[in-house]
Amino acid sequence: MTGDQAQIVERLLPGVVRRVLGGRVAQPWWLPRRALTVVAADVDVGVGVGAVWMVARPRSARAREYVELVEWYDGQWRYVGGGSADVDGPADGDVEVIEVRGGSGTLSLTRYLDRPQSFGTAPWIACVRVHLGPDVGHLLVGDRRIEASPGQRGVVAVWKVAQVRRLVRPVIVAVGRDGSELSRMGPLASLDSRTWARVREQLRGAGESEGL
Repeated sequence: MTGDQAQIVERLLPGVVRRVLGGRVAQPWWLPRRALTVVAADVDVGVGVGAVWMVARPRSARAREYVELVEWYDGQWRYVGGGSADVDGPADGDVEVIEVRGGSGTLSLTRYLDRPQSFGTAPWIACVRVHLGPDVGHLLVGDRRIEASPGQRGVVAVWKVAQVRRLVRPVIVAVGRDGSELSRMGPLASLDSRTWARVREQLRGAGESEGL
């Protein structure tokens, strides 16, 4: 992202957050999706943090995705930081239930209040991208609920924690449209519970076939 593009995105984020809080579609009406598509956004008003997942030039061979973070600080939503990577999301149909992909993390803006002490005490803002299977109706991320509209194949989830726990994400539970639990991922898990169950069954079957 060039310097000019970064400034555009930084100015764009507070507006996206306001749209989400107002119950509107995250994608601004005036922003062509072929230039920049807002895939998903999440805002936790209770702790004053938000995350926006975007893809620049989504139809281009040079498509790149961004996860950017904002925080409610000094009376307004402010850009905190984020990260970017080449688009590597699975194609539709590749995810059975849930798959957690990389996100972003940064120190809260409260680190500026009482430097240098606050660098060690400021909270950590973190988020992940979660790719969804077709049967997922919503996610439970810790004690928060994140909706997935029909056909939506990805959401972003944001939270704030103490720095010492910055590598530990909340428990993520995938819930079907009928209200039943489909699968879950623990704070340090690399695969969801349904996938682990299938792997164990396959290993058990392979062991039995070999007479183990």
